Amino acid sequence: MRGNMLGAYGGWASALIPEEPGPLSFRNPRWRDAAEWQKSARASFTELLRLPGGTRAADVQVHRRVTHDGLDIEELSWQLPYGPRTQAYFLKPAGARERLPGFLALHDHGGNKYFGKRKIARVGPRLHPALEAHQREYYGGVGWANEIAKRGFAVLVHDAFLFESRKVLASDLPSHVVERLMSPPESVRELTPEDLQGTEADTHLDVPAAEPAKQIDMYNAFAAQHESVVARSLFCAGLTWPGITVSEDRAALEYLASRPDVDAARLGCGGLSGGGLRTVLLAGLDDRIRAAVCAGFMTTWRDFLLNISYTHTWMIYVPGLPALMDFPEILALRAPLPSFVLATTEDPLYTVEETRRALKILEETYRKAGAPERLEVSLTPGPHKFDLPMQARAFAWVEKWIQ
Repeated sequence: MRGNMLGAYGGWASALIPEEPGPLSFRNPRWRDAAEWQKSARASFTELLRLPGGTRAADVQVHRRVTHDGLDIEELSWQLPYGPRTQAYFLKPAGARERLPGFLALHDHGGNKYFGKRKIARVGPRLHPALEAHQREYYGGVGWANEIAKRGFAVLVHDAFLFESRKVLASDLPSHVVERLMSPPESVRELTPEDLQGTEADTHLDVPAAEPAKQIDMYNAFAAQHESVVARSLFCAGLTWPGITVSEDRAALEYLASRPDVDAARLGCGGLSGGGLRTVLLAGLDDRIRAAVCAGFMTTWRDFLLNISYTHTWMIYVPGLPALMDFPEILALRAPLPSFVLATTEDPLYTVEETRRALKILEETYRKAGAPERLEVSLTPGPHKFDLPMQARAFAWVEKWIQ
């Protein structure tokens, strides 16, 4: 066996993932009726997610209205039962008066928690240089939320759990914890009672209003180290990171559907990378999503286990799920509702062999559900991206199914 994430234990652990379809896979011969399978599999998946109760967008406030780039834009926020207010953008064609199909645009992870919604939207003529570089590298130099809004959609973009307005400040942690997280591994030592005496907050990682690039990089370095701590603490509360993420995205979807300028019967969602993961989770569980676009996030549990877990977020992992269904079968839970999956052959975040296997699993599921025409998959040359040609294909596909 080639090098893997568990070294000498890799073969043993990979053998624990069943070769045959798991008990909650629709490819398993035990399932014949799609509706019966979907109901049972979603119930089991939801139980494993440990969704936090009462996650609703309350006290929605509009802070600013502008017209930019041919779009009417609202900058707004809402309060969830926990944490700071969630900030969001709502975009639609300037002057539109009719009820429009809605689209929930889900931002990526990208190892950058300082930014969230701003990664994929433009609400004014000026853009932070870090965001310009991000959009140029991954999105063909555009805010793709704007681009789909221009095609006649009402688009909502919000900050995910622990991103931008929802982030955790280093100054809110004990200072000795921050110091430990940011120290080189070789200098970390056992704590002493004296280490715990300091009570002064560590504010040097909190980014000032001017948002200098160096400070942003330092914050993101802290957030990357803090992510494993967050995941462990959530497990201690009986929660999972994916459960919180999908709950908050559902709250955003409910708000989008509630707006009088949105047709709640015509809703879609999509995103790249972490946004593709969020699409898999949300669209797999919520039939209000009539068209789902997952870009740059499709592989198998075996790929995560052996090859790529080192570069991926804790937003993915649901204890107990891999024994029941493979990763692409989360999205397949929506079959026969339409899904479009875009992947690339040179994406360093996945092995292309396992991406191909994941796409095949999706195709088998949709075929058995009697709806092969409602799944489109695309594996094109190139790196991790959702560039202009991919966007054009995706947006036209969304229009086909919900416009």
